[in-house]
Amino acid sequence: MSKYQSVAVLYGSDSSEWEVACRSGEFTASRIDESRYDVYEIFARFGDWKLVAMRKANSMRVPFPVGAQPQVDKTDFSARILGEKVKFDFVYIMQHGAPGETGLLQGYFEMLGIPHSSCSAFVTTVAFDKYSCKSYLRGLDYVKLAPDAFFRKGDDVDAFSAQVSARLQFPLFVKPTKGGSSFGITKVTQPEELPSAIRFALKEGDTILVEQGIVSEHELTCAVYYDGTEVKALPVIEIISQTGWFDYDAKYNGLSQEVCPAEIPDALAAQIQGISCRLYRHLGCKGLVRMDYLAAADGIYFLEINIIPGMTNASLVPKMVRAAGLNFTDFLTQIIENA
Repeated sequence: MSKYQSVAVLYGSDSSEWEVACRSGEFTASRIDESRYDVYEIFARFGDWKLVAMRKANSMRVPFPVGAQPQVDKTDFSARILGEKVKFDFVYIMQHGAPGETGLLQGYFEMLGIPHSSCSAFVTTVAFDKYSCKSYLRGLDYVKLAPDAFFRKGDDVDAFSAQVSARLQFPLFVKPTKGGSSFGITKVTQPEELPSAIRFALKEGDTILVEQGIVSEHELTCAVYYDGTEVKALPVIEIISQTGWFDYDAKYNGLSQEVCPAEIPDALAAQIQGISCRLYRHLGCKGLVRMDYLAAADGIYFLEINIIPGMTNASLVPKMVRAAGLNFTDFLTQIIENA
């Protein structure tokens, strides 16, 4: 017996990642158990929330034509469909970037009392901002953090660049604190490149994180979820990028090899999984998240947490699920029922 009848999958976003989010959302909606739930697909961008398709339980998916897509009533998260008002029981959030990964969307649903697939508004806000998340993890003895510097729009770019160049070792990675899919990120190898990299990152947001590059042996990622009984980690993936780091081309244009499960010593894989579960509990996560690391000679370095990881057929988490021998539809049911 399912907790919910109607599941809304909310995708799109107000950020540069909105097209990636659409692919993730459409794939997720297509894999939700058709025998258990009515599934409604909602495209949401800049306050315009439209129902683009629906699939009643044990029925075919029905897309709504452009111009006839029902508007979502945000006062109670409902829509009028063919003359009938439908209130959605549960929402699977598949928005990459704002507002789905900033905590705003989670806060909206929490105020309405509508259960959702993601972490709480507070945890999402902390985790999405790379500098805030690292600050929340400083002092832990089981994971390392790369040396860094924080920049806010309005600060003196040249003075900051000079200070950073003197304190941190090159190469450096300059990235917006809020964002994903490697938008706005630059690898900087020379001090004179730093000011332009900061200005480039500012196009994606008002706060910047500059991190010292870590000489690593492996770039690894691991997803964690709650199955209703315990926190579990999926198999670890190793990312081998042809571009030198996991940038947009490596992620989406085939310029990387994603080895799943990672061909690393069992002890290292177990260490990554253990750290991931501990961080999940430390941060107070819910649902499904993915964490990225660098394995270096002096230990494991935390890179970032993905509160709403990509969910296309080629994305990392579906690969982990398959490697674990799990049925992806059953896996999504676990996320929905135990959120």
